[in-house]
Amino acid sequence: MASGAANPLIREIVFSDVNVSFLPHPVTGKLPVLKNADAVKAAVRNLILTNFGERPYQPLYGGNITALLFENADDPLLADQIKRQIRSAIRNHEKRAKVTDIEVRSSGDRDQRSISTIDQNLLSITISFLVSNERFPVQLEVAIERAR
Repeated sequence: MASGAANPLIREIVFSDVNVSFLPHPVTGKLPVLKNADAVKAAVRNLILTNFGERPYQPLYGGNITALLFENADDPLLADQIKRQIRSAIRNHEKRAKVTDIEVRSSGDRDQRSISTIDQNLLSITISFLVSNERFPVQLEVAIERAR
């Protein structure tokens, strides 16, 4: 074997997961499979939307950010607390992702405040992270709002 030849035994790591919508492909009838960045993105979304105590036998699994939805949106510490909880959840439970940035906006933010949005209890979160087998960062946007 030549010294510059690629080793055929080394394989690329591919992350895959089933789409949580469980809607079959219209032509094949099979469940669509998410791969690499899309699979990790779906896992991070599910992780941060899970509240503590929702996962059996794992009481501290999740981001628990919906518990903060009814907190005072004008509190400057709220965004920091949400960022800490998301970073901790991803660091502890999703080893394929490394968080680079988190941005939290609430319906009460002064720059987007209006009479119709002050009482909506809406959090908009943008998470930027690197997937371990991808070159470019991935962004995930999640909007969390109170169910009526």
